[in-house]
Order: sequence, then structure tokens, then C-alpha cells
Amino acid sequence: MSIDWNAFTPLLSLAGGVLIGIAAAMLVIFNGRIAGISGVLGGLLRPVKGDVAWRVAFLGGLVVAPALFTLFRGLTGRIDAGLDALVVAGLLVGAGTRYAAGCTSGHGVCGLSRLSPRSLAATLLFMGAGIATVFVVRHVLGA
Repeated sequence: MSIDWNAFTPLLSLAGGVLIGIAAAMLVIFNGRIAGISGVLGGLLRPVKGDVAWRVAFLGGLVVAPALFTLFRGLTGRIDAGLDALVVAGLLVGAGTRYAAGCTSGHGVCGLSRLSPRSLAATLLFMGAGIATVFVVRHVLGA
């Protein structure tokens, strides 16, 4: 295994993590809501009056921020997967968030910061499944 030192960006990663933490803290402090993306999106599928604007703004920020970063900084990432693999992966993640009653952002960022045992278990399972999947795909299947 080797590290692509040209793509190693610890300061940008730290800044991104700090911004995610600030956004999650602001949402819970000012709105009393947990910043789990699957829950925010799910709330738009069954909208409640007076509960739509903040959800649209939050999800819009998830799209606009990387678009602005790409515009000013350039595209820095690369996805080595076809559309079929991305669709299957997206469906599996969606199914996993339903079974886990939340997503990695809800459990991993917000749940762990609230010392939730359920979130700890969910995050350990998310990470373990991800590690196992990468190992099988790269080393067993040789893809």
C-alpha cells in the first residue's frame, strides 16, 4: 500500500472537519435538530409545514459548497468506479441508513459527540463494513 502524497491534504481535511462540526453544532443549538443527512432529506419526503426551508437550505449547502470549491480551486478528486457501481453503492448505503436509523453523519458526527451508545455501535459497523468491502473488492476480487 502506498500513499499519494500529492493528494494528502491534512490541513484541508482538518478545515473541512471543523466546518462540519460547526455546522452540526449550529443546527442543534439554533434549531434543536440533529444534522443527520438521511433524516434531513427524509423530512423533505414527508414535509411538515414550517419545516421545509431549513432542510432545503441545509441540503443546498451540501451541493453549493463543493461546487464553489471546485470552481475556485479546481476539481481535486477522482472516482475510479463506473455509473453502475455508484448506483449499487448508493442503494446499499440508502438501505443501510434505514436499518441503522441514521447515516454516518448523524451517528458518526452528531451521535458520537452526544456519547450515544447506539451511535457508537452504528459507527463501528459502518466503518467495519467499509473496511471489509474495500478489502474484498481490492484484495479478494482484485478489482
